[in-house]
Amino acid sequence: MSLSLEVHETRSRTHATEEGKAAPKRQKAENKEQEGGQQGPSKNKSDEPEVPAKNKKLKGEESELNGKENATKEFTDFCKAIREHLSVEDMRKILEANEQDASGSEDAVVPSCEDMIFYGPLEKCPICSGQLECKGWKYKCKGKYSEWASCIFSTNKPPRKSGSIKVPDNISNDFVNKWLKQQEGKGYPKRDMDENAHIFSGMMIALSGRMSRSHAYFKEQILKHGGKVNNSVLGVTCVVASAAERDRGGSGGFAEALERGTPIVSENWIVDSIQKKEAQPLDAYDIVSDVVPEGKGLPLNKLDPSEEAIETLAAELKLAGKRSVHKDSKLDKDGGCIFEKDGVIYNCAFSVCDLGSEMNHFCILQLIMVPEKHLHLYYKKGPIGHDQMAEERVEDFGSRVNDAVKEFVRLFEEETGNEFEPWEREKKFAKKSMKMYPLDMDIGFDVRHGGAALRQLGSAAAHCKLDPAVSFLIKQLCSQEIYRYALTEMAQDLPDLPIGMLTDVHLRRGEEVLLQWIRDAEPAPESPPAADAYWIEISNKWFTLFPTTRPYTMRGFEQIADNVASGFETIRDINVASHLIGDISGSTLDDPLSECYKKLGCSINCVPEDSEDYKMIVKYLQKTYEPVKVDDVVYGVSVDRIYAVESSAFPSYSEMKKLPNKVLLWCGTRSSNLLRHLHKGFLPAVCHLPVPGYMFGKAIVCSDAAAEAARYGFTAVDRPEGYLVLAVASLGEEIKEITGTPGSEDVKSLEEKKTGVKGVGRKTTDESEHFTWRDDVKVPCGKLIPSGNKDGPLEYNEFAVYDPKQVSIQFLVAVRYDEQNMEVVPDE
Repeated sequence: MSLSLEVHETRSRTHATEEGKAAPKRQKAENKEQEGGQQGPSKNKSDEPEVPAKNKKLKGEESELNGKENATKEFTDFCKAIREHLSVEDMRKILEANEQDASGSEDAVVPSCEDMIFYGPLEKCPICSGQLECKGWKYKCKGKYSEWASCIFSTNKPPRKSGSIKVPDNISNDFVNKWLKQQEGKGYPKRDMDENAHIFSGMMIALSGRMSRSHAYFKEQILKHGGKVNNSVLGVTCVVASAAERDRGGSGGFAEALERGTPIVSENWIVDSIQKKEAQPLDAYDIVSDVVPEGKGLPLNKLDPSEEAIETLAAELKLAGKRSVHKDSKLDKDGGCIFEKDGVIYNCAFSVCDLGSEMNHFCILQLIMVPEKHLHLYYKKGPIGHDQMAEERVEDFGSRVNDAVKEFVRLFEEETGNEFEPWEREKKFAKKSMKMYPLDMDIGFDVRHGGAALRQLGSAAAHCKLDPAVSFLIKQLCSQEIYRYALTEMAQDLPDLPIGMLTDVHLRRGEEVLLQWIRDAEPAPESPPAADAYWIEISNKWFTLFPTTRPYTMRGFEQIADNVASGFETIRDINVASHLIGDISGSTLDDPLSECYKKLGCSINCVPEDSEDYKMIVKYLQKTYEPVKVDDVVYGVSVDRIYAVESSAFPSYSEMKKLPNKVLLWCGTRSSNLLRHLHKGFLPAVCHLPVPGYMFGKAIVCSDAAAEAARYGFTAVDRPEGYLVLAVASLGEEIKEITGTPGSEDVKSLEEKKTGVKGVGRKTTDESEHFTWRDDVKVPCGKLIPSGNKDGPLEYNEFAVYDPKQVSIQFLVAVRYDEQNMEVVPDE
């Protein structure tokens, strides 16, 4: 008899045996009760003790467990048999006949065919109509939402077709025919997908040294969740040890694992993997990377954010712009320069983010000419933020220019799926699924390279011919530091990619993508599978255009406002700073700060402390400020300096005083955005979103509360300096008061009519204390009091102006954030 019949009969005998065993057990229990003098049959049900009920429940659980084990064994036996009776090619044909995916390697085809014949053909993915595939303890979709995103649909109860399995006529196999005949009229069995039993599936794990709990305990947990334990380090997936074991020098197995380069992880890897029901990345639990010179190290996204900041702030920028030679090639030290031919610059950077497949990679491709006409191709590709895992090579083509260019073009097309010249000459590019997208670098220097480094600032200020107070301001705005900090806060301070030197084409593309999302977001799906698909696609798209070490799935308008819209404006303004500053990283003897000041195109003068303007501004600040709270620490603010500003980039005061309804208002800004404001004036917000900060659409938004502006000016507890802007804004002849969140149609109307808007906050300034400054410019200086609009979305009043010609920056207020509730320890 064939194995298929034996498998089938085994299942029948199992049920029969279980049914046969049940009766004798009940009879024995009844006989025992009768022998003890109890009349079991005459007992009322309510008088029965609780113990037998518990036993009955346990028996049921045991029976269910035995049933699962038998079903699993039956499937295992079936798989062994079908591999003996069907070739891989026949399996492909059967899969195709049943509209299943027959592509892929033997390792993919065989399990798919086994699953289909035993459990039934799979339906398509309900989200993207892709093919489902069993991966570990879940069925996951292999399809894609779009060219930007892999499908993330997964389930342990996949939809299956109810019809019979189709076998092509040219496949004549007794085993398959008998099996299918036996299943006629029966439903397919349901596959038990115990997620806990598959956490460590396919992993061989070794335990080393003394641990917080016994080896027996951890071994039991590993075996229970699908893994295997090996007493030897040879061939294992990883070695689990305690941090204390590493400090003690480690056991023999520990040392052997170090020599072999086997990952050594902490016990928390086992604990967290079980808790999260998925094997966690080994790199995140590595306990020896810092003691292995050639170790893989930890990726930036696995570090604590504060540790990542330390890493990136201290890191050298490796690629500064379109004509920069990547530092890792080492060819810059040999006098190498980027190769150019027929107007084409052979230097490209790429990135791709696909959260569904856990891909977040970059790629660098350069042709570098060194003296004596030696042409080299430099190629680097790997995970963003994990440099040690990158593939990297330098290939010397000597004088074979055509061969080098052909190889460059081939690699470009391989990585992107696009032709090189249409992209380089005309910026024509079509995103291909799972392929890289070019980061369009501009000619110049990213400010993280071109700006003044910390060690240069003192020397630069010493050689500066500007007024010392003005020199201090320009020194800050031309330093690398403030731009590095801004990008670090957004996890975009990437050493390999010049985020601060992008073309206007790339920035416009980012703005267009953002605006398209907002148009699509209102009718966006809300149910989980479809909503997941929508939000993952837009997240992938954004983090491909503007790479980060920590991509994640964004959801909702607040995250778009905080991370996309605000992030885009910061990157845009940093790019302006990069172009304006240029490269002042060299000698400071020729006074680079004065040169930057000239290019800024504005006049900046320090306001005397005894002047009426200075006293007025300090009073306005003190009256309308409320402390900034960070965790449990409260920060007050004090004025360091005040600068008067004039620039051709925005209307002069003489022009502003002719306009109606003029108000002196506070504007908050990051220090990293300030250089662009001074050089080009305020720009309206990039978009409209129904959340504070963007709720008035493409407007310049100011406030009568210094407390509101201080939120933007505050940087971090270790960087207490910031800047607040005071600007005169003309609200026009008509001012519209808004107490709630305006709808998109209302905002469009305001933008078209350029109507001045006052958004009423929950707090307002006391009007009885307001005064006029000069030329009928109103100063809404007064203590903050409740406004009566207690349910409004804004905490403080905000004023929106839609025409940049109605706003003029008048003062920069340099402030210092002081910790107010700091405990002072007296000297002993």
